[in-house]
Amino acid sequence: MVIQGRSISQEDIEHIRDLIVCNPGWNRTRVSSELCREWGWVNHLGQMKDMACRTLLLKLEGLGYLSLPKRQGPCPNAYRNRVIQDVFHDTRPIEGSLQELTPLSIEVVKEKGCLALFRCLISRYHYLGYGGTVGENMKYVVFDRAGRPLSCVLFGSAAWKVACRDLYIGWDRGGREGGLHLVTNNMRFLVLPWVRVPHLASHVLGRIARRIREDWVKEYGHEVVLLETFVDVSRFRGTCYQAANWRYAGGTKGRTRNDRYNCIRVPAKDVYLYPLRSRFREILVHG
Repeated sequence: MVIQGRSISQEDIEHIRDLIVCNPGWNRTRVSSELCREWGWVNHLGQMKDMACRTLLLKLEGLGYLSLPKRQGPCPNAYRNRVIQDVFHDTRPIEGSLQELTPLSIEVVKEKGCLALFRCLISRYHYLGYGGTVGENMKYVVFDRAGRPLSCVLFGSAAWKVACRDLYIGWDRGGREGGLHLVTNNMRFLVLPWVRVPHLASHVLGRIARRIREDWVKEYGHEVVLLETFVDVSRFRGTCYQAANWRYAGGTKGRTRNDRYNCIRVPAKDVYLYPLRSRFREILVHG
């Protein structure tokens, strides 16, 4: 079976069980670190993929294949269960032309006040809510010239396997493993519900597309060369992505990537891509 993009055999499961039984003093972090070391499971920077390994172990435990050591501290995902702080924001209608709101300010979310506002707005007004982020990500809040928030945008880890995207790029499994960190997923895009300004959404997407490579280099030391997003066709038509010149790559099959038995149904989604480099295929396939 494949978990977290890694093929796990019965021998692997037996080895993990032995590792836990033979080292009763090890905590979960030590177990995952040891497995990363043994498997050579590292990212493009040579750093151990500890979070991916911990998630793999939790999934194996959830499937009944093994029992992990007891937790010795708070769950690292405890944030998901916390109430998100409410931050005051003006909800009076914002209408009119885009020109009346410019120049817009697009801020990378770093300082605590802006982060609290970002979390509040996404959790309250985006239909998927906000569950925190893991791994490399980039958050933006867009303000008008009067300092009023208009939009929130979140980019995070790319999906592990998407048939139409991988075909569009020319990826086999090896190419995908080597290049996935150069793709980022537009996980949340929110224009606040009281904001009704024609062309605002496509304008924001275009502005961010022109700066995100540089932002990524500043934050993580490497560029991204392709943006992806998934549009729930039961809710949206993807008009703003089309207007911002994102390329339609195909559709998903209405399954989750962990659906081993083809029985978990989720809404079908259209896949849109936006290349940031003209040589994006060459970079993603050959490095």
